[in-house]
Amino acid sequence: MATPTDTANTEPPQEREPVVHILWINAGLSCDGDSVALTAATQPSIEEIVLGALPGLPKVAVHWPLIDFECGPMQGADVFIEWFFKADRGELDPFVLVVEGSIPNETIKQEGYWCGFGNNPETGQPMTTSEWLDRLAPKATAILAAGTCAAYGGIHAMAGNPTGAMGVADYLGWDWRSKAGLPIVNVPGCPIHPDNLSETILYLLYQVAGQAPMIPLDEALRPTWLFGQTVHEGCDRAGYYEQGQFAVEYGSPKCLVKIGCWGPVVRCNVPKRGWINGIGGCPNVGGICIACTMPGFPDKFMPFMDEPPGAHVSSAVSGVYGSVIRTLRSITFKTVDKEPKWRRTGRELLTGYKAPWS
Repeated sequence: MATPTDTANTEPPQEREPVVHILWINAGLSCDGDSVALTAATQPSIEEIVLGALPGLPKVAVHWPLIDFECGPMQGADVFIEWFFKADRGELDPFVLVVEGSIPNETIKQEGYWCGFGNNPETGQPMTTSEWLDRLAPKATAILAAGTCAAYGGIHAMAGNPTGAMGVADYLGWDWRSKAGLPIVNVPGCPIHPDNLSETILYLLYQVAGQAPMIPLDEALRPTWLFGQTVHEGCDRAGYYEQGQFAVEYGSPKCLVKIGCWGPVVRCNVPKRGWINGIGGCPNVGGICIACTMPGFPDKFMPFMDEPPGAHVSSAVSGVYGSVIRTLRSITFKTVDKEPKWRRTGRELLTGYKAPWS
């Protein structure tokens, strides 16, 4: 009979469960609003992802400034930025790189830098965000651009800006592929929708674990199941547009196109999904859509709160068409808003029923 010692010596050592690292750089030109938004995610929550509370999810280590509870300050036991140097040295595999904020053009000035992330230990000088992209992109399993700034440049890339800011795909190339063959994944929004971001992170983790097919993206590298429809198609106010009924002031429940809503041409799921736990979202609470998920935001959608180009003609046509629709529906409404005539007392059955024995 084998002794406990013999058994321990003959059993193969248990393999450690592989860990998927998420490295989050929020050092682009940004307000950190996308990081703040993610803390409100519920489907799934970032806590469920970090704690592995979802079935089939690989073990995850999230290195994100907002919740990296394992790391301390520069003199702490576990320096936060060291994880990024480990990835650069090839010591973390696989890892998903999340970028928040637009990427400035560091080559258009003679001195200084636009934005950076930590210091180079060899020189003591700041390392620019673009240098981190140059180092980490070839080693990443996937890259996710979180928010419109990282996806397309956003507000910092407006006409007249001095930084030459651009999105991650503009910097790396729109045909860029990771070592796993994955394109850059853009999840736009200003700020980003909490659940859109957490759901996309979840999808990528399942894909890395071999439990999901290639992530479906549109021509702007957005997940198709999140950005496949327009705001207008998912808006509770769309029926008013069809009936030619438009708001002329805030506080009205009618269609907001005439006071500046870009919903008919903007790809976004906020009206249908709500903002937190299915509640809220711009048109749902009376706000116009300013197209913050679109690649052309904000330049192509200004001035805000003016009737969008094309809306004047389309709303005029809708007004004529809608008046006819409203008239026809009012007639129908008068008939269907009453009970059928046979529902009354008396000795005669008026429902049309005929007994089989008669």
